[in-house]
Amino acid sequence: MIGQQQERERFEKARRSVEIAVFVAGVVAAFAFFAFFPGLPHVIDWGAIVVSLLVGALARWAWRRWTDRDGRRSPRP
Repeated sequence: MIGQQQERERFEKARRSVEIAVFVAGVVAAFAFFAFFPGLPHVIDWGAIVVSLLVGALARWAWRRWTDRDGRRSPRP
């Protein structure tokens, strides 16, 4: 019982780390788009910051949805 609980905690900790990495990757990708895409003003303003955060949240949500669909999530007690 304790072994299963420790395994579940380790799984959740690893999953949280990956979610943070996916969020940061989404934010960085959106910032890079706004900073380097031709034709856009090369200024990071509040709109770009908000959109970048939304893209990061969307990336995290998509990753979580994808992993839940594939059954990689630990079974519920």
